[in-house]
Amino acid sequence: MRLTILGGGGFRVPLVYGALLGDRAEGRVSHVTLYDEDAGRLRAMARVLADQADGIADAPAVTATTDLDEALRGADFVFSAIRVGGLEGRAADERIALAEGVLGQETVGAGGIAYGLRTVPVAREIARRVARIAPDAWVINFTNPAGVVTEAMAEELGDRVIGICDSPVGLGRRIARLLDARPQEAWIDYVGLNHLGWVRGLRIGGRDELPRLLADSEALESFEEGRLFGADWLRSLGAIPNEYLHYYYFNRDTVRAYQEAEQTRGAFLRDQQHGFYAEAGRPDQGAGAALAAWDRTRAEREATYMSENREVAGVGERDESDLESGGYEKVALALMRAIARDERATLILNVRNSGTLAVLDAEAVIEVPCLVDANGAHPVAVDPLPLHAVGLVTSVKAAEREVLAAAASGSRADAVKAFALHPLVDSVGVARRLVDAYAAEHPGLDYLRR
Repeated sequence: MRLTILGGGGFRVPLVYGALLGDRAEGRVSHVTLYDEDAGRLRAMARVLADQADGIADAPAVTATTDLDEALRGADFVFSAIRVGGLEGRAADERIALAEGVLGQETVGAGGIAYGLRTVPVAREIARRVARIAPDAWVINFTNPAGVVTEAMAEELGDRVIGICDSPVGLGRRIARLLDARPQEAWIDYVGLNHLGWVRGLRIGGRDELPRLLADSEALESFEEGRLFGADWLRSLGAIPNEYLHYYYFNRDTVRAYQEAEQTRGAFLRDQQHGFYAEAGRPDQGAGAALAAWDRTRAEREATYMSENREVAGVGERDESDLESGGYEKVALALMRAIARDERATLILNVRNSGTLAVLDAEAVIEVPCLVDANGAHPVAVDPLPLHAVGLVTSVKAAEREVLAAAASGSRADAVKAFALHPLVDSVGVARRLVDAYAAEHPGLDYLRR
């Protein structure tokens, strides 16, 4: 089986390759093609993967190319993990938003909209190329903002594009362990949009054990989300929110913390990865050096994740258990297995609504548990959203739809509407200034002319 990774020079590629190295089953991936526009990043990442494969018999072969059509030809699965504008673009998104007093995070609020406006046109073109060159391939979308990008690609690929995220997986795993359950044996009632969802129940043997956790303040505040939100707020909600909802529930506090930070997250990652790629790409390195550099960089990256949010919550450093990878590479592997081998699985995925949530239309991409088989991912029926969640989900989806509209029309008015409708942008005037500032900063937004 052949896998193509778009954004193959990206930092998280070794997570995917590591999962493939552990798969010894019949029909496993035997060849990986890395595609990236940056040849230097490709060379560095190829060295890391070579170090990973050292001494492992029958490791998947790896080739690298800067030719998209070549990368897609013959692919059975395509992972889309691109970053339009790079980390320099992310840092600019954060800086411009914070100057206006609104959140610049790459998937939430103004930063997420700016990133989506840059990325959707590129994602649509990739989807058209896949449909033409590899029409039988399944596309697994890692590209952020994952919900709106998956929805854009679905316009061309229908249900053959599926979005994944590691946040629901990590959250469900942490809750299950607190309840002394094996995560793979628990049914997680999770519903929402990408980076905007809630665990409303966790059933073990047909019994919902979440109320037991919500009643235990000590247990609630022993894991990352519990410390971020606090036991009282979680009990008020009657649910455990995805960590990204901290940006909504504590917006003023997090914006202030990000404004006061010495460096934004995007700027930190930009500088950190510049150092990593320079080190990993050196031709004079010994065996294992590139992988060692990647491991060090990843450990620092995980330890500093959402540090400003933890500062707001007053919870200090991350626990060792929180540093474990969320597991998006494991989700991707399970998804491929389920489709390619008809090994049925239940996974939380980003798929078209198709009537699952009555408050959204059929084409809206949502994040819910799905049953996966050889025919793809099928969303499971879920209970209706409570009113507080309906408000957030529908307003954020409305903003996402305006991103899609602006990317198709080139209309500046549609782009302004995308920002202005988002619940974390508090003024039409701010929305207009954001469009002007982002368009001046990013060549990828030159299409916004009308």
